[in-house]
Amino acid sequence: MSPELLSVLVLAVVFVIATTRSVNMGALAFAAAFGVGTLVADLDADGVFAGFPGDLFVVLVGVTYLFALARANGTTDWLVHAAVRMVRGRVALIPWVMFALTGALTAIGAVSPAAVAIVAPIALSFAARYGISPLLMGAMVVHGAQAGGFSPISIYGSIVNGIVEREKLPGSEITLFLASLLANLVIAAVVFAVCGGPKLLRQGTVAETAASPAKGDEEPGGSADSGTGSLGTAGSGTGGTRTAPAPTATRTDAPAAGVPLTAPVIATLVCLVALVVAVLGFDLDAGLTAITLAVVLSTVWPDVSRRAVTEIAWPTVLLICGVLTYVGVLDEMGTITWAGEGVGGIGVPLLAAVLLCYIGAIVSAFASSVGIMGALIPLAVPFLAQGEIGAVGMVAALAVSATVVDVSPFSTNGALVLAAAPDVDRERFFRQLMAYGGIVVAAVPAVVWLVMVVPGWG
Repeated sequence: MSPELLSVLVLAVVFVIATTRSVNMGALAFAAAFGVGTLVADLDADGVFAGFPGDLFVVLVGVTYLFALARANGTTDWLVHAAVRMVRGRVALIPWVMFALTGALTAIGAVSPAAVAIVAPIALSFAARYGISPLLMGAMVVHGAQAGGFSPISIYGSIVNGIVEREKLPGSEITLFLASLLANLVIAAVVFAVCGGPKLLRQGTVAETAASPAKGDEEPGGSADSGTGSLGTAGSGTGGTRTAPAPTATRTDAPAAGVPLTAPVIATLVCLVALVVAVLGFDLDAGLTAITLAVVLSTVWPDVSRRAVTEIAWPTVLLICGVLTYVGVLDEMGTITWAGEGVGGIGVPLLAAVLLCYIGAIVSAFASSVGIMGALIPLAVPFLAQGEIGAVGMVAALAVSATVVDVSPFSTNGALVLAAAPDVDRERFFRQLMAYGGIVVAAVPAVVWLVMVVPGWG
């Protein structure tokens, strides 16, 4: 058995054990990375740790810490109230507002994880408050980020167009952008229809007249209201949609019509604005910026910060960092290149094209989407040169396949959504994201191949 095949089988065993024995998958993945890295790939400790996602670790810790403070001091209540006022109580519009907001951020140049890090905690706090499926809200945020992710001035768009130009392939910046935009818009509409959107439309508007409980008076890890209970008590369905408030009913747990702008709330709002400006305007790291701002708030109001530290999503951090460390070992030992080259050598161009789309989707669910596109587009050059497949459609299909799967809880965006969701059964939410990510991985590459590659665009 080849080392590459053995490493893939070990990954499958990690998934099986984690699912059947309820062991943290990240801890298992760290052990697998150590075993495969040292015994199979002949890597030392530095080689194993080369795949540890230090930047993602800081992002997860920093963002969840900052927004734990925001929940504790009432800032998220204020933001949720402002969002409801903006849409005049039509809660069903909020998921689409979040979709458009993240799409606009990435379209003007924000890195996709940075946009999700900014928007997801606010969106999921709103979902918890109004009984919206966290899967629906999280998917809308991530797909919104990817919808705008390939504009001609975006980070992803610039990188992919640069690769196309370097490989001397025909390209179309507008086609690439529209392909991603339309694909994610269609997926978002399907998710909205399946995960409780029609029910939200039927409920009409909500009134906000009663005072909300003070977040500082809640028990750690819990909620003072019944409307934001864990997914363990959710209704049936893939999205785990809970019972929503009745149309135009007065919510006893809703934010007050006049949520006070206390000094901690004002300071936290300033910090959130500073986070957006630092990340989008000055290209600073979202994780380092968030944790710095959280430390400043904690220093000024230490009483609030004590509980916020315990609300950092440590199990999620272990899970994501462990799995991505193992994927780093796979990359170090050449497993990903081995799989891509095996597909690239197939003599049937259309079959090779769909397999490359699937490899891009599967690997991107655990690793860097841009990195995978950078590897797969050059692998497609030999059969694109034969002229049987249009280069524009193939590049667009690879780009969509490699990014639309970022809803996976093992990708940066999916991990941010998982970490940002308040008051949920995190294990159940993780399984929901993993199942949804699996559906996307299974279905989308085939669909985009059929729509973009088979007709021979470009």
